[in-house]
Amino acid sequence: MKLRDLYARPGLTLSIEFFPPKTEKGNESLFKEIAALKGLNPAFCSVTYGAGGSTRDKTVDLVDRIHRECGIEVMCHLTVVGQSKEEVRSVLARLKTQEIENLIALGGDPPQGTADWTPHPDGFHHSVELVREAVSHRWFSIAVAGFPEVHPRAASREADLKYLKEKVDAGAEVVITQLFFDNEDYYRYVEDLRKLGVRVPIVPGILPILSAPQVRRFVALCASKIPPRLERRLAQVEEDEEGAVKLGIDYATEQCAGLLAFGVPGIHFYSLNKSRSVTAIFANLGL
Repeated sequence: MKLRDLYARPGLTLSIEFFPPKTEKGNESLFKEIAALKGLNPAFCSVTYGAGGSTRDKTVDLVDRIHRECGIEVMCHLTVVGQSKEEVRSVLARLKTQEIENLIALGGDPPQGTADWTPHPDGFHHSVELVREAVSHRWFSIAVAGFPEVHPRAASREADLKYLKEKVDAGAEVVITQLFFDNEDYYRYVEDLRKLGVRVPIVPGILPILSAPQVRRFVALCASKIPPRLERRLAQVEEDEEGAVKLGIDYATEQCAGLLAFGVPGIHFYSLNKSRSVTAIFANLGL
């Protein structure tokens, strides 16, 4: 089922993100986690592409396996960085052959060890070009990323908002946000996009914290912030992984409760390939 149809159904559309493991053992562990999460009845899951497009083949293989073996709708990540136009078109053709209908078009992270990236000499330069290319295949339902705290490479917040609208005008049917820890950033983001005439679902992306050092790395990478009230709680579990997991469950539950009261169309969970936190959050919220 296409994204536009999933979000058109009554009720809340819940989704979960995974990344491709590096080893076969990691793959089998992931499928055990997916089996546990399938019981939560997510509308779909997504699979990331890796920094610099580094996991492209693994991503497409994993998307195909989940689709065939798990009976869950899958959204494949597709990025500008690290590939030519012909490579992008080859991936799109392969996804269509595998009957994968949904993708999210992204700029992508630079390769590991680099602070920035330059476009492939024969590649697309911006994610809106990926949207247009995918639309031209007349098969895919396309999501794009939104940044409640502004994309780190955006010239300004106003420019970032206008660029998001450009992606929607090009054919994107859903916006899924980058992680954030202050719901007010999301509320403001939605309000400003609605004023610009963006009418597609704007879905909050939620990261349940698993460790203090890990979440600090993530927010540095995506230029998000840790609000003072969360920072105070994180400081108490700096070297306590179990305490950090419990904090992550509690904090994400609080975030989600506020988002549900706001009337979000869905929630996208960045699971980090673990089922425990997402399962606990669903239970806490009565989902």
